[in-house]
Amino acid sequence: MDSSLSTITATEPIAWSWLVGLGALSGLIAAVVMDWPMSRQPDGFTPAAIATGILSRQSVDEVSMAQLLVVHHSTGLLAGVFYSMFAIGATRNLPVSISVAGLDLVAHLLAVGFVTGVIYGFFAHFVLPRAGGSSYEQQATAIRGQWLRSSLVFGVTMLLVVPLILLSVGS
Repeated sequence: MDSSLSTITATEPIAWSWLVGLGALSGLIAAVVMDWPMSRQPDGFTPAAIATGILSRQSVDEVSMAQLLVVHHSTGLLAGVFYSMFAIGATRNLPVSISVAGLDLVAHLLAVGFVTGVIYGFFAHFVLPRAGGSSYEQQATAIRGQWLRSSLVFGVTMLLVVPLILLSVGS
C-alpha cells in the first residue's frame, strides 16, 4: 500500500455477504422513513402508486395502499442491495482512505450518491413517462419534484443508517 495515503481504520473490512444484508436492511429502513415525508407532500403516495400500477398492470386509482407499500418497501430493500453491490465494487477498486467500523466511507458516499441518483432517474425518466395519462400530462413536474425530495430522504437515511448500524453492532 502506498505510504503517502492516510488511513484511519477501526476494524477489518466488512465481509461482502454481511454488507449485502446490511444494505438490504438499511434500504428497507430508508423506504419506511420515506413514508412520512411522502405522506406530507401534496401528491402523497402518487409516485409509489404509479410505480405499483405499472408493475401490477393496474390504473393508479385501482392500486391499494397495501400493494403500494409492499412494492415501495420491497423496492427500498432492493435499492439497499444495489447500494451494497456498488459499495463492494467501489471498495475493491479505490484505495481505502477512511474506514470506520470496517466501512470504507468514500465507497459508502459514492454508493449512496449513485443509488439515490438511480432511484430518482429511474422513476422520473423511465417509470413516470410510461404511466402516461393525466398524471403524466398534468402533474409530471410536480411528481418529479416530489420524487426528488423523497429520493433525497432515502439517500440521507442510507448515509446515516449504514454506519450507525455498523457502529452499534461493533460496540
